[in-house]
Amino acid sequence: MTDTATDIIERFRPGELSELCDATRKALDDGIGFGWVSMPSDERLEAYWKGVLVVPHRTLIVGRYRGVISGSVQVVRPVTRDEARAFSASFDTHFVAPWARGHGLAGALLEHAEQHAAAAGFKQICLDVRVTQERAIRLYEANGYERWGTLPDYHLVDGRMIAGHFYRKKIA
Repeated sequence: MTDTATDIIERFRPGELSELCDATRKALDDGIGFGWVSMPSDERLEAYWKGVLVVPHRTLIVGRYRGVISGSVQVVRPVTRDEARAFSASFDTHFVAPWARGHGLAGALLEHAEQHAAAAGFKQICLDVRVTQERAIRLYEANGYERWGTLPDYHLVDGRMIAGHFYRKKIA
């Protein structure tokens, strides 16, 4: 049996929401942001993840290390009225909790998300990341993502602007 696995979550089974929130807190504590600059309350974090499951254009893929949810990635499809971008999906909240890193889970989540997007007929993946997320940048670039731009004032964190990189990858 392998120590890592990924799967799509359509509804939370007992304990899964708690595991995902715990992994999120650990990652946020370690500097992963995905939009938050301060630790959200337990209620806000739970509401966020519950909300992800009811948004029709999002698919939540979780990563498990030794059976415990320890990371995620969301495949985000364009809204139906956006026909001009119907060929392109994006990834959001791609992270692995610090205690589960170093076992290939971030790459496995990325691969699962790419396969899911390709199976849904998408031709391109877009994503963005803070320049401070060096591990994520290395992962994306090692997996064929092309940086197409940098925004100097991408996120405001602790009173200072952090730049962000934008990436894309064409998929089959």
